[in-house]
Formats: sequence, C-alpha cells, structure tokens
Amino acid sequence: MSIVIAAEAAPVSSPGNPWLNIGIFALFVAITMVIVFRASRNNKTASDYYAAGRSFTGGQNGSAIAGDYLSAASFLGIVGAIAITGYDGFMYSIGFLVAWLVALLLVAELLRNTGRFTMADVLSFRLKQTPVRVAAAITTLVVCFFYLLAQMAGAGGLVSLLLGIGDTLGQSLVITVVGALMILYVLIGGMKGTTWVQIIKAVLLIAGAAVMTVWVLALNGFDLSALLDKAAAVAENPAILDPGLKYGASDITKVDFISLGLALVLGTAALPHVLMRFYTVPTAKEARKSVVWAIWLIGIFYVFTLVLGYGAAALVGPAVIAAAPGGANSAAPLLANALGGPLLLGLISAIAFATILAVVAGLTITAAASFAHDIYASVVKKGKPAAGAEVKVARRTVVVIGVIAIIGGIGANGQNVAFLVALAFAVAASANLPTIVYSLYWKRFTTKGALWSMYGGLASAIILIAFSPVVSGSETSMLKTEAIDFAWFPLSNPGIVSIPLAFFLGWLGTVLDKGTEDPAKEAEMEVRALTGIGAEGATQH
Repeated sequence: MSIVIAAEAAPVSSPGNPWLNIGIFALFVAITMVIVFRASRNNKTASDYYAAGRSFTGGQNGSAIAGDYLSAASFLGIVGAIAITGYDGFMYSIGFLVAWLVALLLVAELLRNTGRFTMADVLSFRLKQTPVRVAAAITTLVVCFFYLLAQMAGAGGLVSLLLGIGDTLGQSLVITVVGALMILYVLIGGMKGTTWVQIIKAVLLIAGAAVMTVWVLALNGFDLSALLDKAAAVAENPAILDPGLKYGASDITKVDFISLGLALVLGTAALPHVLMRFYTVPTAKEARKSVVWAIWLIGIFYVFTLVLGYGAAALVGPAVIAAAPGGANSAAPLLANALGGPLLLGLISAIAFATILAVVAGLTITAAASFAHDIYASVVKKGKPAAGAEVKVARRTVVVIGVIAIIGGIGANGQNVAFLVALAFAVAASANLPTIVYSLYWKRFTTKGALWSMYGGLASAIILIAFSPVVSGSETSMLKTEAIDFAWFPLSNPGIVSIPLAFFLGWLGTVLDKGTEDPAKEAEMEVRALTGIGAEGATQH
C-alpha cells in the first residue's frame, strides 16, 4: 500500500528525474545510431535499401517483426486501456495476437514468393501494372500515415510526461524531435539499419515488460486474483474486471466492439510495413519461420500487458493515470515509477521511446519504398529507372513523409495510441486485404475489381472515420469541443462497414468487367506463389 500512496502523492506532471530520463534516451539513440551507421555501409542497391539484401534469418526477421508490431499502441496504449477500462482494454491484446494467424495461414508465404519489395508487386503481377500500382501506393501511404499518427501521439505523451512538459508548444517540439530522429535513421540505415534497431528494441521491450510483470506479481504474492481485487478496489469500480465497461453501455458500443475486433484481426495481414518484412528473408520457408517466431514473441508480450494494465490500476490508480499529461498512454511509465523509482522509469521510458523510433522508421521506409518503387520506378520510369535514381527518390520521400508525420502527430497528440492504431488497421483491412486475398486465391479476379476494392475500401473507411465521434462531437474527439459536431456515423471504428463493402466491390467490379486478364500470367503467379520459382524477377515483365 505504501507504493500506492507514494505513487499518488508524487507530482504526476514530472515523475522521476528529467535529466536522468534525457540521459538514458540519449544513450539509446547514440548506440542505435552507431548500429545504423554500420548497417548502412552495404546500402548500394534497391534490394539492399528496401529488403536488407534478403540477408536475415527467420528468427532474426521474426524478432524484427515483433519489434515492428509491438508499437507504442502495444506498450503504452494497451496497458493504459486495461488500466482504465479493464477487461475491454485487454481485447486489444487478443485482437492484435489472433490477427497473426490470418497473416500466417493466408498471406506470409504466398506474398514472399510472389513479390520483390512491396505489396504492389503482388497485386499488380497479373493485373494492369500502372493503375494497380498507383492504387496500392496510395493505400500504403494512407495506412502508414494513420499508423504514424499513433506513434507520434505516443511520443508526445510519453516524453512530455517524463520531462514535465504540459503545454502544447513543448509537446509539439518533442514530436518534431522524434520525427527528425526517425528521418535520420531511415536516410542512413535503410531496411538493414531499421531491422537491427527493431530487433534490439524487441528484446529490450519484452525483457522490460517481463521484469515489471514479475515485480507486480511478486508484490501480490504471485496471486493474479489478489492483483485483480486490488485493482478493482483502487479504481473503486468492480466493473473493471467485467466485460462491457467501455463497449457494453449500449447497442451502438457493442457493435463498435465487433467492428474493432474485425479491424484488428483482419488488418494485420494487410499492413504494408509488416508485409514488407517478408521480403527481407531469402526463402518462403524463412518467411513462415518469421511469422512463427513473431507469434511466440508477440503472444508472450500480450500476456504481460494483462498484468501490467491491472498492475497500473492497482499501484497507480485509473484517476491518476487519466489526469497525467499523456493520459492513458502514461500508465506504463507511471507503473515503472511506482515500482522502481526514477531509474526504472527512465529505463522503461527509454524502451518505450525506442519502440516508437523503431516503428516509425519501419513505417517511413515502407511508405518511401512504395512511392519510389511503385510510382517512380514502375510507373513514371516504366520499370527502367537510372542506376541509383530509385534509392535517391526513396530518400527524398523519407524527408517529405517525416514532415507530414510530424504535422499530423501534433494534431493527434493526446489521443489513445491503441485506438489510433485500430483506425490504421481498419483502413488497411478495408483498402488492402480484399485485393490481396482475391489476387492470391481467385483466378478470375480482374483489374477493375482490384481498383474498385482498393479505392472503395479506402474511401469508405476514411469518410466514415471523418464523420465519426473520433473526429468531432465530444470532448474526447480530435476536435476537442462539443460545439463542433459533424459526426453522423455512430461507430468509432468503421471496419464492420468498410471491410465487407471492399470485399463486395472487388467481387462486383470483377463480375461486371467485360475483359479478362492474361491467363498465362495468372498461371505463372499461381506456380510462383506455391513454389517461389522466379520470385526475384516478380516485376520484370
């Protein structure tokens, strides 16, 4: 109980020692920057820059996938969601984990066999190159933007909490610094440097979460029931242990929960930055092994989030967490401070900071690769760019994406990062997944079906988000005033509408298409998807 009192009595605006926190941050950045510089020595070709020369093993790539996937949403957002909404918050963990079975069983191996660098390589293989590549590049850029918003919002909340920065200008400055570091990582290291940062970060994150989990359980006699009872007592709300605290208030919130689950489970198999990781391994067998490694590492971590979330509720208190500068995103750092004081807080926060940097670097290189490879090299230059030109365009694109992410992150600051990532998953599942599934499994699928599915899924998801309570209508909306209200779509997550609509549009566009695609290309894609023969030449036709 003394820990609870100490945590509640401490000034929430700046827990720990800000200078110690800055020192640990700087040490991590310095170490990873050295690694990135060393990795950058071999970035000579597009394959080196986008796919790390396909030099990683399944285990290494699986660790990097875990590092890529366990974002600020997983560590900051989910722990905060569990601490404040209990059982309903843990549904994020369940959804994120179950989603990997879809990726493993439907996508990973076939995608690795069929493409070279990006998702568009697969989608355009047997369809018309130019329109499909442009559509795939647009959907990739939009999904990466939504995901980047979440990471930037997490960065702003986390560092603002640690340095005691409560004003908007200071938090905006923090987001700008994170964006600048992200740009530097990707410009210098490419995919190889980014992958090593993700591997290191995954090890640190899982180890840090394990230490905190054991510590919390030890304080409660390794009795999970005792921990849950204490969390309910401190929260003064037994409903924190039951389903429905957030999503059970009305029929609308129950439908919203189903929509969230659909987005989480189906979105992973369509996230461009996750799909691109399958190209960094030499064979389809290693791609399969990557996913198995990732499932184990991610699964172990999400079990930890249950203990950490309820631990934060028990040792810090939902009210204290909600009042902190970072809101729900502050739960994990505040729990670290309650457990081990300023040193553990600094270490855990540095890991969270590393999490954000690694994920935004992966997102940025994916978005840059999509523009440079799919638009510039394949469409503008008709597959024949000058030597080195594609990588130069990719580097310039990194800077542009970084600036846009900084501006968007400042606008999204204060939102729960797990919630923002769920929106990215909904957009990915709507815009990308139907076309990926149809391309790999439906022989009759046509270019019109692909375009209708991608553009229709993307437009419907974004329009429904724009006119939902996420953007306007309440104090928790991005436009934080009830005076501005143009929300006519009642759900916070559009997945339950936009995902089936995108599948329907893909089917409708195909059956209404009078033309047919090249049967020889379709047969070649089927052989390549199943065997991997000729995968390196996937775009050379």
